[in-house]
Amino acid sequence: MLGDLLPVNEVFESLQGEGHFTGTPSTFIRLQGCPVGCPWCDTKYTWPVEPADERPWPKILAKTEQTNSTYARLTISQLIDRASAKHIVVTGGEPAQYDLMSLSATLIELGRRVQIETSGTFPLRVDSRAWVTVSPKLAMPGGLTVKAEALNRADEIKHVVGKPADVEALKLLLDALPERKAIVYVQPLSGSAKATRLCTEAADANGWRVSIQTHRLIGVR
Repeated sequence: MLGDLLPVNEVFESLQGEGHFTGTPSTFIRLQGCPVGCPWCDTKYTWPVEPADERPWPKILAKTEQTNSTYARLTISQLIDRASAKHIVVTGGEPAQYDLMSLSATLIELGRRVQIETSGTFPLRVDSRAWVTVSPKLAMPGGLTVKAEALNRADEIKHVVGKPADVEALKLLLDALPERKAIVYVQPLSGSAKATRLCTEAADANGWRVSIQTHRLIGVR
């Protein structure tokens, strides 16, 4: 329903910096709330959903580069009115906690392309035409498991790699998906030279691709 409310931390314009749509001008809709608990997460301010952090929606839409846990509950109609780019990225937090069917379907019917970025730890409630990016979060402090149904639905799988064990974990995950359709990316943890070399070697050996956080390199959000 277009009147359904979603907790939104921020809405902003930038370039998609990772994966298949790298370089694409995008509207980012960042939803609040994430129980996964990744230690290296660069958006930890999106984790809590506390009543004390809720604000009127104009204050949230006025955010520029603030990185705090304040959020507003916006209707899907309000979000659509503020999604100006042709490519819409719904991220978080963990957006798959929420039913995104109406938001994604309505945007697509309006001629937008919708990309969902998720950890794969929740069932996906999203239009079948949406592009799904799963960054599988394995053995994280939140104790959630990556769901096979999310991996099978994925259009791309983007895995953070910092050590050889991360590559082996990804191989095991993919071996359980013999009919997967997803493009596979490995992304160097924190962009370190060591992790980048490891990703390059793994991509070469396994037919994967390397995803670099290009938005950080060029200084955009």
